[in-house]
Amino acid sequence: MVHETFTYGDSMVHRLDPRIKVIVAIVFSIVIAVADKFSVLLYGLCFSLSLIWIARLSIKKVSFRLMIVNGFILFIWIFLPFTYPGETLFCLGPFNASKEGVIYAALITLKSNAIILASIALLATSSITTLVHVLRHIYVPDKLVHLFFFCFRYIHVIHHEYIRLMNAMKIRCFQPKTNMHTYKTYAYLVGMLLIRSYDRSDRVYHAMLCRGFKGKFWMLDHFSMNRFDIISGTVLFLIIIGLIILQWGQIIT
Repeated sequence: MVHETFTYGDSMVHRLDPRIKVIVAIVFSIVIAVADKFSVLLYGLCFSLSLIWIARLSIKKVSFRLMIVNGFILFIWIFLPFTYPGETLFCLGPFNASKEGVIYAALITLKSNAIILASIALLATSSITTLVHVLRHIYVPDKLVHLFFFCFRYIHVIHHEYIRLMNAMKIRCFQPKTNMHTYKTYAYLVGMLLIRSYDRSDRVYHAMLCRGFKGKFWMLDHFSMNRFDIISGTVLFLIIIGLIILQWGQIIT
């Protein structure tokens, strides 16, 4: 389930204007994603770790999220070095690992961890409602904003429906096995979730129309930027500009 674990706090990152945090997270992620120098990625990773430290987030909870991400990256290390063409670095039985494949896997690892850590520090320290408000301020299309908000709002409801259906199956002594009955049962479970999701979305839509919804959420509170936000945002953008110069400085000159 999606929980706003890191939302509550009183660090400098928590107090920073959410608009600055979202823009910095987007720009930083783009720069790191297209960078291909190890020095830039290492500095980017240090920048992300610094944000985690400044935000005073729980190392245990952050590490747990990194373990999930790096669990997928592990498959890249298993397959990519042995399938990417290039100079042979070492042999593992009949399989040859290429130097280029190892470098490529290392680049992906550094990029993924740097972006995830920065996203946790900058985005997870704001509530979902605040992030939706920010998306409206930076002129993201209304339909995408609504889709993002409702996905978060009703994923909990769908999860509760899933728990109810699973409990109903257990009460009827359902035991999952590798047979056709089990496959059909899980197929019915997915089908019922889809049907109930559609029915609930239709009811919510008509309820919103009854309350005068015309495609826009009205906010009572609005952001206000102070001197701390301006100074902090300037420092963050200067760091990102430094990464850009380090990556593409020779091309620019």
